[in-house]
Amino acid sequence: MASRLDATAIGVHTDEVAARYDHVIVGAGMAGASAIAGIRAESPDTTIGMFGADVAAPIYRPDLSKTLWVDADATLEASLMISGAEGSESAPDAGTRIHLGVEVAAIHPEAHEIELADGRRVGYGTLLLATGAEPRVVDGIEPGPRVIEYRTVSDYRRLRELAGPGAHIVVVGGGFVGSEVAAVLSVNEVRVTLVASVVPVLAHQLPAALAEAVTAEYGKHDAEVITGRLKGVRETDDGVTVALEDGSEVAADAVVVGVGVTPRTSLAEAAGLTVHDGIIVDEQLRASAADVFAAGDVAHYPDARLGERRVEHANAAETQGKLAGRNMAGAGKPYRTTPFFWSDMYDYGYEAVGELDTRHTVVEDYATGDDGSPDLTTGVVYYVDDAGHVRGVLLWNVWDSVKLARELVERTASEPVDDPATLRRAIPLP
Repeated sequence: MASRLDATAIGVHTDEVAARYDHVIVGAGMAGASAIAGIRAESPDTTIGMFGADVAAPIYRPDLSKTLWVDADATLEASLMISGAEGSESAPDAGTRIHLGVEVAAIHPEAHEIELADGRRVGYGTLLLATGAEPRVVDGIEPGPRVIEYRTVSDYRRLRELAGPGAHIVVVGGGFVGSEVAAVLSVNEVRVTLVASVVPVLAHQLPAALAEAVTAEYGKHDAEVITGRLKGVRETDDGVTVALEDGSEVAADAVVVGVGVTPRTSLAEAAGLTVHDGIIVDEQLRASAADVFAAGDVAHYPDARLGERRVEHANAAETQGKLAGRNMAGAGKPYRTTPFFWSDMYDYGYEAVGELDTRHTVVEDYATGDDGSPDLTTGVVYYVDDAGHVRGVLLWNVWDSVKLARELVERTASEPVDDPATLRRAIPLP
């Protein structure tokens, strides 16, 4: 039975591709879906063509490693950013065609055309490259039925099949996604082995005390954390053997490989666009070719507070995608948002702005426990560079303070702090 996530189920057919659209979006992810909303906010009647290589409709990606595992009522369909359901606020309008399972092979900026894998060419007035990022290649490791890179709806579905109660899953990678996946699996009665290159988990982002506290939580939920680097995976019909560089091996039912991603820039590079750790864009998210924009994981943009950067988080994809869409339709607005991001691991949750990098000077400010000692369940951490600029703020179980964090980053960019210790209580604790 067809899922509503399939291209055909939302009324999309590859033979309906028009010869030209006013606006073309390459990439059917969060940034692309948000761009449709942005275009429609400025131009209700123009034509839009979206092209995505995946057969799944755009989905709110954080749900794949958060809500869908911890909320019994959550469904993939509810996470869709574009739905074919009649009357849905996110249903494509008459002027929007969404082509899923259709690969774009090349872009031709001078001709204002894209070229599909079957050789057809489609003209555009403006073009958005929202091609996202792809899993970092690990030599000798190929995705398979039990080797999952965990980026797509298909990856989620496959892991759901394999990660039943009592299953053993190895998660390789102690970063943002790996730490989340390991945590949600372990609260679903799955035995987990988390392989991280550095232990404690997230030690490159969290102060030592917090990193140790988070790592201890995994042990309380039948999740073993070990130090190691992936060397290879042997896959069989009923399991995998994960080999580490130190010679040790871990047998399990499946492995999730989450060792980072790289921006998908091959189309832009081949077309002669300026690329450096992503597609270089200006403050209006315009790329180096006329009428071409980029947004989301693939965009290297000038952050109004932190300078040139590329951000791989949902808030960036949503806010950049929407503004890029508006600018494709002629709004001419600068992107002034410094994206925030968030995560949950067991009873720990956080929101953050900027760079969480322990190579900066780290100022920790925690609530006080009943015994007068720091309460590591609640606090704010400030990351300060050598010039006294706050480059990042971690809100650790402190909520509704993203605006204050952004204001602090912005203020210290022009008014650096002489003594980082004075930042304590710059953002109030509950």
